Amino acid sequence: MLKKRVIPTLLWKDISLVKGISFDSWRRIGSIMPAIKVYNTRDVDELILLDITATLENRDPDYESLQEYSAECFVPLTVGGGLKTLDQVRSLLRSGADKVAINSAAYDRPAFISEAAKHFGSQCIVASIDVKYHKDGSHECFSQSGTHPTGKKPVDWCKELEQLGAGEILLTSIDRDGTMTGYDIELIHKVSEAVSIPLIASGGAGNPQHMLEALEQGGASAVAAASIFHFTEQTPAEMKQYLGNKGQPVRNINASTK
Repeated sequence: MLKKRVIPTLLWKDISLVKGISFDSWRRIGSIMPAIKVYNTRDVDELILLDITATLENRDPDYESLQEYSAECFVPLTVGGGLKTLDQVRSLLRSGADKVAINSAAYDRPAFISEAAKHFGSQCIVASIDVKYHKDGSHECFSQSGTHPTGKKPVDWCKELEQLGAGEILLTSIDRDGTMTGYDIELIHKVSEAVSIPLIASGGAGNPQHMLEALEQGGASAVAAASIFHFTEQTPAEMKQYLGNKGQPVRNINASTK
């Protein structure tokens, strides 16, 4: 049985980590390197590091900084932000990323996903999808850090991305982001039922019960979170202990410990 993963998300803006609500990431919360060193000691399964301004500024990822961060990161590291070319993907992997997250460029040129999967393997390619909820009950995918409506429906787009060769999906609810009110379980469930590749649920985690709901009711393979770890005293190890005690298969946790 595949283990369920708990994955902290780090939002990289300029030289700092930031966090806000619904993609309004205005609050600076520290530096990247200390956060990585702390997470190395807290039983995380992976880390996600997203450069949230690279796409909007139309620039390359900061490969030099990534080399420094990856040298101190002892868990698998997914890096995203601004990726549009195979050369950029190659440079990120050479700089120490284990996987890359591709978002906006996939809408502009879906074949980019196929080309990247062919050259580097599907296991390296995470399709990142940011979704907003509309008052009529529908969901829509947004690009450009959640600023540009694409007209794509999440379920249809996830199916297409899987067919193109993506190895994993990072599904983020823009509305729930930073609120700590719980994941969008309905959205997660619809997507998980539609695809066979692993699904990482993101946006809204405020306590371990939220994570359990995303895994049990939503069918997610992993849960990503940021605010819960930045702004509360709850740790990834505690989340995994709770999930293990509730019967979820997690790594490095004795589920019998209360």
